[in-house]
Amino acid sequence: MLSKESKIRVLENFYSLDYVFFGKPVSQVDMCCPLVKEEYLSVKGALMSVYVEILKLVQHAPEAIEEKVNSKILMGLARKSAKIARENAQKIVTTPKARANIKETLKEALKEDKKVDVSKVVENTIRSKAFSLAVDNLLIARSIKESKAVKSLNEWEGQIVEDSYKILRDNLVEAARMVLETDEEDVK
Repeated sequence: MLSKESKIRVLENFYSLDYVFFGKPVSQVDMCCPLVKEEYLSVKGALMSVYVEILKLVQHAPEAIEEKVNSKILMGLARKSAKIARENAQKIVTTPKARANIKETLKEALKEDKKVDVSKVVENTIRSKAFSLAVDNLLIARSIKESKAVKSLNEWEGQIVEDSYKILRDNLVEAARMVLETDEEDVK
């Protein structure tokens, strides 16, 4: 069973994900195709379900919250958390190791198709990598700092939950990119 503080963190992160990807709640993102937004919300819900399992597994124990948390405070916390996660992801994406990873992805794309749009592949790779890192920073890094049994992630059950998390995170990043691309097309 999760503590009140852990439940608040889950809710905060649920809203923070929208700010990581869109800079605003997904409900405020205008687009022509509601199915794309539905896909995003479905994957986000599934990811949050796995996130709750991770919190239980690592015995998440954040500091006690004495004050009442209303929706206004929660949204403020969500924006702040998302901003920090994006900044941390940006720092990591600009490292030499990340650049090497992007070059490797570009080489693989060129092997598959010599006529590929290089700038588009680089842009998509950087965007996906940054989003993935921001989600990891938001959901995992912070939770690990506040947990009692982090080593449980190394056990069999932890590996399964972690693999599920990675698959859903990648799917969420892809769904968010589809929302953004559809939104950008609507603006043109």
